[in-house]
Amino acid sequence: MIKILKCGLSSPGEILSRSFPVSEVGETVAQIIRNVRERGDAALREYSERFDGVAIDDFLVSDEEMDEALGEVSDGFKAVLEKAAANIRRFHSCQIRESYRIENPDGTVLGVKITPIEKVGLYVPGGTAPYPSTVLMDAIPAKIAGCAEIVMVTPPRKDGKVDPAILSAAHTAGVDRIYKVGGAQAIAALAYGTESIPKVYKIVGPGNAYVAAAKKQVYGEVSIDAEAGPSEVLIVSDGRSDPAVLAADLLAQAEHDVMSSAVLITDSEDLAEKVQKEIERQLSLLEREAIARASIENNGKIIITGSLEEALEIANEIAPEHLGLCVDDPFGYLDKVKNAGSIFLGRDAPEPLGDYYAGPNHTLPTGGTAKYGSPLSVDDFIKKSQFTYYTRDALNAVAEDIALFARQEGLTGHARSVLSRKKADE
Repeated sequence: MIKILKCGLSSPGEILSRSFPVSEVGETVAQIIRNVRERGDAALREYSERFDGVAIDDFLVSDEEMDEALGEVSDGFKAVLEKAAANIRRFHSCQIRESYRIENPDGTVLGVKITPIEKVGLYVPGGTAPYPSTVLMDAIPAKIAGCAEIVMVTPPRKDGKVDPAILSAAHTAGVDRIYKVGGAQAIAALAYGTESIPKVYKIVGPGNAYVAAAKKQVYGEVSIDAEAGPSEVLIVSDGRSDPAVLAADLLAQAEHDVMSSAVLITDSEDLAEKVQKEIERQLSLLEREAIARASIENNGKIIITGSLEEALEIANEIAPEHLGLCVDDPFGYLDKVKNAGSIFLGRDAPEPLGDYYAGPNHTLPTGGTAKYGSPLSVDDFIKKSQFTYYTRDALNAVAEDIALFARQEGLTGHARSVLSRKKADE
């Protein structure tokens, strides 16, 4: 049963605590990365047989495999993919940055040049459930940014094929190449390249502890989006929400993984007790009951506060991945939210709306990193180069100032570099 805590009676540590899985896979992952780096495709084939239970000859998904997958997916699901993709494109198109330049009266020119990252890799999980939504959320911002090559890796099924829904989403999003390989070995392949799989410059996408550890270990060789932790939702609600609806919202998050976190904070003790009972009733209705129950019992909680303002203070300290504001005037509370990955406003904007369809990205900062992190966006797929142009007269006019600054830091060579031009003109 989900526990109920009361502010003032429960300790701050108990109220603010969150479960962080202790990863003990670091050395195993390091060995996998070394093996793939040294042996390439041969190592990938060995790991596919060991971890996925399937022998893979050619990792690349062929046109024939794509056509077969598209034929297996219903027209209804394809239509939903297109609608969701359109929403995601519309939202992320507003994030496009433009290069700029500043031209001053003295002839100097300063600016920033925006350039797409040429090659990006997308990791799409395929373990306990396929995630075509992740394909859309990761690939579409990369396409909008203008990345020249988008490479996707995802684990194969036991029959050696990729889930048709994942391939259909990749087709909708415009992924360039797809490879049937998963786990830490897939991250290593993207980071260093193999005979089959090209090296990329950035890797994005969620995964299990092995994938997360691999992304962390290859960072520096390539860029990564973030270290993704267990998924989490925190709902702040007044006493006027439907307890059955709130219970369903919390369980929607809990069914992701046993490490997922579902939290309700409310100023109504009556609502807290009703939601607790509803969660117990609804758990038995879920296909993934065992997963959801473990999540609720180990990581779930209902926190009773004296006011909604106090509830938001706690929410800001927890800094959840998903934050729901189930209150009468959600926009009135929006400015009070300081730390959250994605905010769902009102009683009719459940978190699954963001998972699949609305348009904002579902790849979000977890584990409290919303205090400084942001959702995946077009910004993650671009890089910026600054440029500076000075005329000789403009440089000479400020040369003494720069030389003084340089000498203050003990860097006389810097001073000489600037002054040498002025002296040549004298």
